[in-house]
Amino acid sequence: MANEVCFRTLHKDRSWKLDTYVSEGGYEALKQILENKTPPEDIIEMVKKSGLRGRGGAGFPTGLKWSFINRAAPGDKYIVCNSDEGEPGTFKDRDITRYNPHALIEGMIIAGYTIGAVAGYNYLRGEFWEPYERFEEALEEARAAGLLGKNILGTDFSYDIHTHLGAGAYICGEETALLESIEGKKGQPRFKPPFPAMFGLYGRPTVINNTETLASIPDIVRQGPDWFREIGVENSGGPKLFSISGNVARPGNYEIPMGTPFAELLEMAGGMRDGRPIKAVIPGGSSAPVLPGDVMMDLTMDYQSIQNAGSMLGSGAVIVMDDTNCMVKILERISYFYYEESCGQCTPCREGTGWMHRVVKRIEHGQGRMEDLDLLDDVAQKIMGKTICALGDAAALPVASFVKHFRDEFAYHVEHKKCMV
Repeated sequence: MANEVCFRTLHKDRSWKLDTYVSEGGYEALKQILENKTPPEDIIEMVKKSGLRGRGGAGFPTGLKWSFINRAAPGDKYIVCNSDEGEPGTFKDRDITRYNPHALIEGMIIAGYTIGAVAGYNYLRGEFWEPYERFEEALEEARAAGLLGKNILGTDFSYDIHTHLGAGAYICGEETALLESIEGKKGQPRFKPPFPAMFGLYGRPTVINNTETLASIPDIVRQGPDWFREIGVENSGGPKLFSISGNVARPGNYEIPMGTPFAELLEMAGGMRDGRPIKAVIPGGSSAPVLPGDVMMDLTMDYQSIQNAGSMLGSGAVIVMDDTNCMVKILERISYFYYEESCGQCTPCREGTGWMHRVVKRIEHGQGRMEDLDLLDDVAQKIMGKTICALGDAAALPVASFVKHFRDEFAYHVEHKKCMV
């Protein structure tokens, strides 16, 4: 798979090295904050004004999330970076960690300074061994340069970052399951409230952000929030990395301004492979509702546009399908994934994901009944909104949307006991 990544310094040789990052203005934002003794409240307002929203999937405003922490509260506080990246179709964060780790480190340090944290943890998917080695190497470079550890750059600010490797469980991408995993417990989501801002890692106030979110912070501080906000569109500030895969000529990571037409992103990725017609697109990772190709061609890549069309921007994982794809077969694979990855804590998800997969499987294998189409939608509706975390919704939304938009294909499968394509 081609990876055409253009996340600022990534085009340079040895982009992961400290000297390369510094030559691009790296750590200037941190130095500026520490030299000027910038009040944390000012940094939070800067991030709010930038319009930066969480790049991991939920799209929650980053500055607002930081403001939930009571900086004056006694005791330790933590920054946690979610680099688990388990959403199928997503492969951007591993490349940030592999090719531009110092942007992430600087972002984590600035976040730590802002909330008064004593340490940061980067929860990295265990299969990403090269990104892990690069990130660890970058941490050592930063410590040697006085950018991490005790009395950073000669100030009274002390802060360090640690890496924690996950073991490949999708559920640990959910922020509270991730915290449980770092603490050495079974990776299952916590009941909320209390929220991590009050009771997070080791029971202390914690901010959890995605890799790309934190890696965007240094540029916002250095270039200014207006610069960042104006790159995007209203309610979707800044540039964003999109992982585009599927039936395109040049799959990879592409950084584009928020609000860029999908048609332009598709063109950047070389268009449809072999010039075939576009049939469907999942715009935000496998948990996002699928959209017909003709609908997607009229949309722009930002939160509001995709939401108005009935899907989600999610993590920015764009999965493109041409007319050779059987939508029933694709849904069978997606539903199996969520059935396997359910942690089993909530009955609707534990039982419902199995129900959905078995029904889709029997349709795919020529044993379906016409009433199965309504049954699938009924089971999906009974799961959504009834679980501790969003995995239930992540499993149900694809099922409901595939049946909604491609019902005739499912009906053909039932009637003819074979694929339409």
